Amino acid sequence: MPDLSQPSQENVKYMIEEIKNKLRMASGAAMQASNFNLDQYEDIKDLYEVVASKDKFSISEVEALVSELGKLRSSNPS
Repeated sequence: MPDLSQPSQENVKYMIEEIKNKLRMASGAAMQASNFNLDQYEDIKDLYEVVASKDKFSISEVEALVSELGKLRSSNPS
């Protein structure tokens, strides 16, 4: 596992992939790490830590986490 204390695009990619895998996201292809900006690193890390800490998620939890990821993604100034 990479050192997540240092913001980097590689760490964003790792965390997004882990979140997608853990949530078994059907729309995972839409959540590419390149769609996220390092400005949102701490928010992404917070979501990653929530996802990493649990084994199972309710449907409403998955929807809330996906919604948060979507907000971070849409706020990316491309």
